[in-house]
Amino acid sequence: MISRRHFLAGAATIPFLSYANMLPAFAAGRQDILVVAQTLDNISSLDPHESFESVGSELCNNLYQRLVRPNYENPEKIDGAVATSWEGDAEGKNFTFKINAEAKFSSGNKITAEDVAFSIQRLIKLNKGPAFIIGQFGLTADNVESSVQAPDDETVTISLDNPTSLAFLLYCISASSASIVEKKVVLENATGDDMGNAWLQKNSAGSGEWVLASWKPSESVTLTVNPHGAYKGNVKRIILRHIADPASQLLMLRKGDVDIARNFTTEQLSAIDGDEAFVLVRKPSASINLMSLNQRIENLQNSKVWEAMKWAIDYDGIQKNIVPLTNRVHQSIIPQGFAGAIDDKPYSQDIAKAKSLLAEAGLPNGFTVSMDHYSNQPWPDIAQAIQANLAQIGIKVELKAAENRQVLTKMRAREHEIALTSWASDYFDPNTNADVFCNNPDNSDNATTKSFAWRSHYQNADFAKKSLAARDEKDPATRVKLYEELQREFMQNSPFVVMLQPIATAVLRKDISGMRIGSLPDSHSYAVIEKS
Repeated sequence: MISRRHFLAGAATIPFLSYANMLPAFAAGRQDILVVAQTLDNISSLDPHESFESVGSELCNNLYQRLVRPNYENPEKIDGAVATSWEGDAEGKNFTFKINAEAKFSSGNKITAEDVAFSIQRLIKLNKGPAFIIGQFGLTADNVESSVQAPDDETVTISLDNPTSLAFLLYCISASSASIVEKKVVLENATGDDMGNAWLQKNSAGSGEWVLASWKPSESVTLTVNPHGAYKGNVKRIILRHIADPASQLLMLRKGDVDIARNFTTEQLSAIDGDEAFVLVRKPSASINLMSLNQRIENLQNSKVWEAMKWAIDYDGIQKNIVPLTNRVHQSIIPQGFAGAIDDKPYSQDIAKAKSLLAEAGLPNGFTVSMDHYSNQPWPDIAQAIQANLAQIGIKVELKAAENRQVLTKMRAREHEIALTSWASDYFDPNTNADVFCNNPDNSDNATTKSFAWRSHYQNADFAKKSLAARDEKDPATRVKLYEELQREFMQNSPFVVMLQPIATAVLRKDISGMRIGSLPDSHSYAVIEKS
């Protein structure tokens, strides 16, 4: 097998930063404190109605509850959380939820239907990144108060103008963006008309097992146990430390400075293979890793260029030599595990074909372009491999590494040329990905809905029409077929180069149990964590 060193030969080097000596031995001998080493640089807010990054959503899952949540073992199933029961009418327009009369916020106050209705209303009114997940049902700032109501303390109703299936609605409100916040506390901490947004970015007002004690960007997050929550274990505090270098995470795990490591690459996983001192918790993640080609860049607007890049990438080489234990090759916008997901892999490296396509695009000598990517491993290695692959067809790629949060901020501002990033699904229905990649109704900079396609200035009315048809199809078998057809067309004619599907992994010291890794990134949970 080609070594990683030779595979990346000729690519630019990335400086190595070690964090091994930065932390005291918090974990050693402290049964009531759990210390986790994890990259935390993609958190921009911990307001659940604003947070739209994987780590932020994961934390919100531990701080808040929703009406319903995905089943940890089978995310196709929906379990009750604050809601004890639910039903929809025959027309598919009116839905009723009964809530747990005994459930409490971390303040000790009971959760009321008014808190639930306020939370959904707040999500829509704030209109931050994740609002579209619920907004797609026709809810707007103008109608959400009349559409989402609390007729009594234990009943919440949602009324829609257009019919939808109860199952689809449940999937969407199981996302972390539908988290329930305590109305009184949030409004007491409001500034102007921000509905408590500035305060809730670094504080919590939820009913999850944990309470936010502090968040220091790109440094740490500290959680304390919710005295009124469901957690019954012996851990009283969780300290998540931002450790960007996975080799440092391994060293700290071995020394007992941390109890759990969350970002091992293949190199670290291989190093602990068969070591009985550690336990691995793993699950395929509902995420994809991909390149997004911004359509504001002239040289990236030609579909022949899209195809050339897709044929230039050595997908198998990247997977086998850089991420064999943490990713699988995947080339469709819907991750494996979802109904309707396909496992087609039409692209493999064919340099002659890629050069021919580039020539057809009128760029036989290639061009120069920049690519933003996350600075934590394995992203620099993947980026260098892509850089080397594209150089073979004359495309010179300038790599721009930055913290996860910085890359995402730049991409959300539509300022990237190429962005090498990940995209995590929000709920367990294929529409969650088809919608954000295919629907971009307003491509202006001040659009109300800013989908993933919008970030790269990409619009395709045909794909939008087909994704909506698949979403609304009532027959399950026909719906699956529509999604399969859409994915095959999309991968052949879009400026998105989908490459990999990750496997989420947590490595625990053997005295730790109860770490839950969910298929959806916002389902990772410390709800039953124990330290012996």
